[in-house]
Amino acid sequence: MAGNEWINGYLEAILDTGAGGVEDNKAVNLNDHGSHFNPTKYFVEEVVTGVDETDLHRTWLKVVATRNTRERSTRLENMCWRIWHLARKKKQLEGEDSQRLANRRSEREQGRRDATEDMSEDLSEGEKGDVMGEMVQSETPRRKLQRNFSDLQVWSDDDKAKRLYIVLISLHGLVRGDNMELGRDSDTGGQVKYVVELSRALSMMPGVYRVDLFTRQISSPEVDWSYGEPTEMLTSGSYGHRDGRDVGESSGAYIIRIPCGPRDKYLRKESLWPYVQEFVDGALAHILNMSKVLGEQIGGGQPVWPYVIHGHYADAGDSAALLSGALNVPMVLTGHSLGRNKLEQLLKQGRQSKEDINATYKIMRRIEAEELSLDAAELVITSTKQEIEEQWGLYDGFDVKLEKVLRARARRGVNCHGRYMPRMVVIPPGMDFSSVIQEQDPSETDGELAALIGTDGTSPKAIPPIWSEVMRFLTNPHKPMILALARPDPKKNITTLLKAFGECRPLRDLANLTLIMGNRDDIDKMSSGNASVLTTVLKMIDKYDLYGLVAYPKHHKQADVPDIYRLAGKTRGVFINPALVEPFGLTLIEAAAHGLPMVATKNGGPVDIHRALNNGLLVDPHDEKAIADALLKLVAEKNLWHECRWNGWKNIHLFSWPEHCRTYLSRVAACRMRHPQWKTDTPVDDTVVEESMGDSLKDVHDMSLRLSVDGDKISVNGSLENDPAELEKMVALKGDKEVSDQVKRVLSRLKKPSAATLGAEAGKKQGENTMNKYPVLWRRRKLFVIALDCYDDHGKPESKMLQVIQETFKAVRTDPSAARFSGFALSTAMPVSEILKLLESGKIQVTEFDALICSSGSEVYYPGTYQCMDEEGRLCADPDYASHIDYRWGCDGLKKTISKLMSSSEGKDESIIQEDKASCNSHCVSYFIKDSTKARKVDDLRQKLRMRGLRCHLMYCRNSTRLQAIPLLASRSQAIRYLFVRWGLNVANMYVVLGETGDTDYEELVSGSHKTLILKDLVKKGSEELLRTLGSYQRGDMVPEESPLVVCTNGGQTAEDISNALKQVYKATVGL
Repeated sequence: MAGNEWINGYLEAILDTGAGGVEDNKAVNLNDHGSHFNPTKYFVEEVVTGVDETDLHRTWLKVVATRNTRERSTRLENMCWRIWHLARKKKQLEGEDSQRLANRRSEREQGRRDATEDMSEDLSEGEKGDVMGEMVQSETPRRKLQRNFSDLQVWSDDDKAKRLYIVLISLHGLVRGDNMELGRDSDTGGQVKYVVELSRALSMMPGVYRVDLFTRQISSPEVDWSYGEPTEMLTSGSYGHRDGRDVGESSGAYIIRIPCGPRDKYLRKESLWPYVQEFVDGALAHILNMSKVLGEQIGGGQPVWPYVIHGHYADAGDSAALLSGALNVPMVLTGHSLGRNKLEQLLKQGRQSKEDINATYKIMRRIEAEELSLDAAELVITSTKQEIEEQWGLYDGFDVKLEKVLRARARRGVNCHGRYMPRMVVIPPGMDFSSVIQEQDPSETDGELAALIGTDGTSPKAIPPIWSEVMRFLTNPHKPMILALARPDPKKNITTLLKAFGECRPLRDLANLTLIMGNRDDIDKMSSGNASVLTTVLKMIDKYDLYGLVAYPKHHKQADVPDIYRLAGKTRGVFINPALVEPFGLTLIEAAAHGLPMVATKNGGPVDIHRALNNGLLVDPHDEKAIADALLKLVAEKNLWHECRWNGWKNIHLFSWPEHCRTYLSRVAACRMRHPQWKTDTPVDDTVVEESMGDSLKDVHDMSLRLSVDGDKISVNGSLENDPAELEKMVALKGDKEVSDQVKRVLSRLKKPSAATLGAEAGKKQGENTMNKYPVLWRRRKLFVIALDCYDDHGKPESKMLQVIQETFKAVRTDPSAARFSGFALSTAMPVSEILKLLESGKIQVTEFDALICSSGSEVYYPGTYQCMDEEGRLCADPDYASHIDYRWGCDGLKKTISKLMSSSEGKDESIIQEDKASCNSHCVSYFIKDSTKARKVDDLRQKLRMRGLRCHLMYCRNSTRLQAIPLLASRSQAIRYLFVRWGLNVANMYVVLGETGDTDYEELVSGSHKTLILKDLVKKGSEELLRTLGSYQRGDMVPEESPLVVCTNGGQTAEDISNALKQVYKATVGL
């Protein structure tokens, strides 16, 4: 287009000058010239200051290389409009983001006020003033988060008699003990190294007997075979067990790999969410087995429960929360990186909408997992205070100010009405300094470097290859080296460092600058952000004529890093981290271990590191002069350099693994310790008889297989087709006297009833009202859980629920031998009184069920057992389950808050809910829903409760006619896991019968290691429409799209349909 030279000029200004040149300009009103659009002012004021589109430089290079003037002009015009659209889109997204943050701040303030007002009712006037005073103080921006740790006892050798079992979870990535493939992909990075080293270090602490690190088992041709091994030993224990007393068969640290999801695929972390529950069930099975084994070794015959379950990252945090709830043991969380923080950063870039970000990163599912982890965690471990205040502070479940109020009340012994905030503590990551060799003081070895490399740059002695690679850039390699080690990311602020170095002549005269910016082959093939930074670095080296003063090698190995630090130390150099914000700063600790003073950003983790080491200076990363002055000060002042060097060496032990683990165990010990409280009082004689019978069956099965030519002598369910007399004849024909004697011994203990007798027993079940002292669940091999949510428009159970129950009984009992060892459970949102009426109306004996899971999982009953009957013969709930789920249950606070939140949004005082007293119990608050169209969605209501410090499990149920709030650790899916933990019936041997939809906890019942049978066309309408708001995570993030563990009927609900579906799911899961 004619006359477009202004585009050329301003694009050059945009690309070459950057935003810094117009930062101080005042805003320009684009309407100053009437309705005429002023492109000059628009680009200078809006684009230069607002667009960060790093790949524009590549486009610009292609444009200027175009020789054809017309084509060049067309490309320039297209580029111009591209920038214009980017700026407009970014401005729109920024406006939406600003409004969202403002709404969130308002909601949080309202939540804090509501919580404080509700809790102030039982305080005296003086106490109210104290609490409000603390609230005001905590709102001071510069006031640091303070905690009272005066009564914290430090872990020591005196604790070695404790013999603890610790569970760590790191779900995603490739995890193994040796030859870690760090950097292979975004999921296999520093976290993998951290959790493996933490496992090893913890196992060597006094008082720790065993550490299990759980991760996903991967048997895929895409990765090494070692990731498919079920178990990998990391260490058998060391200095914590010197006396040999604690070293046992199962002691030490181990990687335990749990299969979940597709067995033959390596999945990235964003694709793992639907398989979390399956992972949890597999981990639970291992923990229960290991608890028994450790009980025999060190527990005096009693199970040794995990001391703590520690989740790393969001997916493992979600898993740890479920495991912690199932076992009732404390949970610890380390976020590593946080979803809300990432979401805020991506939105600020203005390149993607929230919907696009969610589709790519499953960010909303990740954030909800982090919120659930905060709900369940006793302790959250962070690397820095900045992470607590600026990152965790973004979450609904943590509020620094409200946490302070709750802590003040706890100190006074005042009731918090079920409100809770997890404890946040700073424990810097540990490091292994065993490979670090502290060099002699350079003042004593001034000639050492010269002797190594020669005064002319030659190398008379063998030196590390990376030294030669660095020194080839430098005219005088003997000068002190300023070392920066960071990837070429704009956030790392390398260009500001280079500008500070280039503009300070005294610093250039005294020192060299070495930039270790990752590995590269071709800048044009790198990501746009990295390429832009590297291109700018090269241009700035040329601009300031820094040839011979700056080294920027293309390649280095991880093993070269210690040698790079050593080279900088020998030149009496300085390490610098100029990042705009540094979450922690591990390289600062590495550099200090090698004797390098530091200059670091004052934003983030380096503040804590500097406070601990006192080995350098902190600077404003935006101030080039401050950076240059700090570097010059350390390089020029010899005494200061030595002081910082020795301070670093003196205090570096604070970041060692033993110190980290000592602090870790001390913090965990201060948590509220809990574990299953029930007595293992199942009668020993019955157990022995049952185990003996099981062994007898197994022995006969094995013999039958050995003596038969074909493998059809044993049915799928384990029943014997051979008659005992025939088996004896077979043995006699073989002529093996030892086997014959063994068969006779076994058969003398085993009397096989006829198939007709078995069928009759299964049909009668316990219909004769016989009472057992203990639930028969512990004898079951299979459990069929009927969890149908069939309700009419008034929330009453439909008659077809009874029909399906009867048909399920028939389907299971078609195989009498399987029926003998199979049990049934009924799981609904109804209270036990309504369940009994329903069963009575269908003439179904309640004793047909081994367990009743009532009121959405808030109560568990065992019909036909003494322990669940009162003196008047009425059913009573399991008291062990009631104490199991009582953790963080604040009934009174929930009632008051839910009533307030569910008031009509039209400004009236009228509430859309009414308490359903008949459905309430000590662990369930139930409400009628007057108008479901006005009800808040579950995730919205849960957010409001979290902001007020309240934790619970919320669900709409019974065709959206009821809202129920139950304890955090309670749910229908968690009740199933409780039956596993309490009575030993593995979840993998359970079958859950569902409709196509149901209550809002439906998704939790579909996934897991149990088999799921979905009856089509049975439940027409559920409550799931009230589960999530627009923009939240989706069903596909909770439930796998395809799974061999889930099967659907073809639309029928007859016994034949159900039986066929059961056979189908059994065949599909054989071998898993």
